[in-house]
Amino acid sequence: MPNPTMHDHDAHDDVELGELENDAFLPREDTSKPVFKQQSILTRWIPPRIRKLLENVSKVWLVFVILIVFVLALSFSAYMNTNEAMMVTISPESIALTEELARSLNHTLIPEFVLEYAPYVYLHRDDSYYPSDMAKHLENTYPSINFTAVEGGPHPLTLDNLNELNELGGENIFLSSTEDVVTLPKFLHGQEPDPITYRTDNAKSCVVIVVDKGNGLIDAFYMYWYTFNDGPSAIGHQVGNHLGDWEHNMVRFQNGTPTAVWYSQHEFGFAFTYSTVQKIGKRPVSFSAKGSHANYAVAGNLDLHNTNGIIPAHIVYDRTQQGKLWDPTLSAYYYTYSTEKKEFTPAIKDTPVNYLYFEGKWGDDQFPMDKKGQEEFYGYVKWIGGPQGPWFKHLDRPDVCLPTRECVVKDRM
Repeated sequence: MPNPTMHDHDAHDDVELGELENDAFLPREDTSKPVFKQQSILTRWIPPRIRKLLENVSKVWLVFVILIVFVLALSFSAYMNTNEAMMVTISPESIALTEELARSLNHTLIPEFVLEYAPYVYLHRDDSYYPSDMAKHLENTYPSINFTAVEGGPHPLTLDNLNELNELGGENIFLSSTEDVVTLPKFLHGQEPDPITYRTDNAKSCVVIVVDKGNGLIDAFYMYWYTFNDGPSAIGHQVGNHLGDWEHNMVRFQNGTPTAVWYSQHEFGFAFTYSTVQKIGKRPVSFSAKGSHANYAVAGNLDLHNTNGIIPAHIVYDRTQQGKLWDPTLSAYYYTYSTEKKEFTPAIKDTPVNYLYFEGKWGDDQFPMDKKGQEEFYGYVKWIGGPQGPWFKHLDRPDVCLPTRECVVKDRM
């Protein structure tokens, strides 16, 4: 019979602290016994609901702190990548060539700051189609209309007589390859820059054009010439190959101070404030995309959708990297251009100029679909027509950007 002085108790009413510790932390055979979590003296008297709220808040703060650390890590990584190009040391040999060039341009119409702030270009390490010699390109092409050779033109074609083709067809003329370009002949590869001087030896591959627009505003165009544009691939299909490739940066100056930099990319491009872009010393850095040679302010994989909204996102990319350094100024012709007279004036005597007035295309016409090697992919074709030259790059543009779209000069990457 139960003792009348005894009362029923809960299972743990008489459990000592030591027993609780053993109950919580040591293995037990009786798994049916509930486990009690030891509480801090500071929190054991807090009501359960408030204690639960505090625990949830602490978890939220932990997630918040982790996010902050993650964002700071990304920012630090971006900072390091941004400064990677600025850490480059230019070779003494290249500096000597730049100084020699500056002396040759003394007492000409080319201001000193046009060289002082001229862009450097990083070529992709895996790009085998380098900047090219313009005269050599003409040696490997002939004028054509509708894939038929144009008769009666100058022969051989040179930078001094190329404009004579204007009278034989003007904008309808294409410079077609003497070899089937689909076979990728050797002359397409251009001239790799010297790894010490960064110059394309024996290859005039750049045209620098200075345009004075009044009131202290000067635009300096740095036109880069590649004989071949090896187009990007979209889901295993290459698109946009063409013979002849003119790309450019433009640096805008106000009273001799650089204010903005334009980067050409396919049909358009992007503009940034000068203070925003990466530099080697004072000189902006341009990253040339593998094959297409579009110019970007950053290295990486760049979605073409951001340049042309018609292109679906995450399908076609330009790829840039801090690869082989090229100094275009060391293998360039220099000119000023009058927007009123529409006239180029060479800075140095005996510099060819007539090729700049050529109205035709610097490569083949777009190949028909029945030509071997041509293919179509959702409205885009593998082999397209070549471009027109520097005269058609809107040298008289009022804004930093091309006039074909709204101009936004970005102040961050």
